[in-house]
Amino acid sequence: MAMSIGMALLLNSAGDSGAFATGRYRNLFAESGHTAEEIAAKVDAAFQQLSHGAPNTQAVYYRAKTNANGPLAYIKDVASNDVRSEGMSYGMMIAVQLDKKAEFDALWNWARTYMYHEAPDHPGRGYFSWSLSTDGTPGDEMPAPDGEEYFATSLYFAAGRWGNGAGVYDYKAAADRLLKDMVHREVITGPTRRGVRTAGPMFNAEYAMVRFSPDRDFTDPSYHLPAFYELWARWGPEADRPFWRKAAVASRDFFQRVANPVTALTPDYANFDGTLRGGNRDNFQFDAWRTAMNWSVDWAWWQTDDRERQLSDRLQAFFESKGISTYGNRFTLDGMQLGEDHSPGLVAMNAVASLAATNPRARQFVEDLWNTLAPSGRYRYYDGMLYLMGMLHCSGQFRIWLPKEP
Repeated sequence: MAMSIGMALLLNSAGDSGAFATGRYRNLFAESGHTAEEIAAKVDAAFQQLSHGAPNTQAVYYRAKTNANGPLAYIKDVASNDVRSEGMSYGMMIAVQLDKKAEFDALWNWARTYMYHEAPDHPGRGYFSWSLSTDGTPGDEMPAPDGEEYFATSLYFAAGRWGNGAGVYDYKAAADRLLKDMVHREVITGPTRRGVRTAGPMFNAEYAMVRFSPDRDFTDPSYHLPAFYELWARWGPEADRPFWRKAAVASRDFFQRVANPVTALTPDYANFDGTLRGGNRDNFQFDAWRTAMNWSVDWAWWQTDDRERQLSDRLQAFFESKGISTYGNRFTLDGMQLGEDHSPGLVAMNAVASLAATNPRARQFVEDLWNTLAPSGRYRYYDGMLYLMGMLHCSGQFRIWLPKEP
């Protein structure tokens, strides 16, 4: 493959003014005039509502039984009545950022107990089932790689913030093993509840890009997390560090190819070269909401690719044209609206885009998030997870937790 623009600009180095280098994280709410006390209260209220609020209308975090490793808990997709690796890993990331070790360990214990595949002949070996019932019965035993990506990074952060424990709570060892399997897992054919599957690594080696699933060789733009890959290139298994540097650059280039040149909207699914696959998933929908967060956090942490700033500016210009407090939640890539709801999850992601944006309009998106209530009701799971992560990013509380000194 020819060397990309991003590869030529930056193969092995990172910016010296991003949060990784400086330790400084922008507080977009403070920049908009909100006090530290107001911000702390708002973030805590959202966490308390979604974690410990009314179980039938507010909470998505539920305590379960205790096993030999301690308490268990899960994050529930209330609308679908299942537990998803996406939500479990997001919940762990939120917990480590807010110093909620008990919640983090309970979620990780449930994920390892019920979601993780140990059997050597299972096509999901080394990965996590993406969907289970609340009693731990698998629904679909194959993984969704965004879960593994957030599991790995939240485990590294837990090791940095709290230190490693024993057994399943040796966070770094678990993260290292997961990263190794994501790149090197052998191809396995075997039975699952939904039929025989053949699966291998989560990343396509030729393109250095994350697959939609290890048994399906295309990608999901919202699974591209170059900000995390840069960390793995420093903290992960040493032999694979050059691969993660390559993956970070590949994802930055991919954002440029897959985003619409006018709206900066991205599809739910795409081919590795950025072309569309055909069908409904060519549109900007629920998965795709997150893509702007991914490139914007990459800019905030590493500041290696100015093109990410241009993407945020184009995206916010588009949503401004649709009405900042009224735009819908689904669009064709060229901007035709398909869904009418002004969804809290998308509001949060568009606010996080302000971390990379250069136009003063960015402050309006931050204020839209500030004025949005924490989600409740039937669809509080996905909206709520994105809302909480957005609140953390916009308040400067979504941080890199460096490894502890030996």
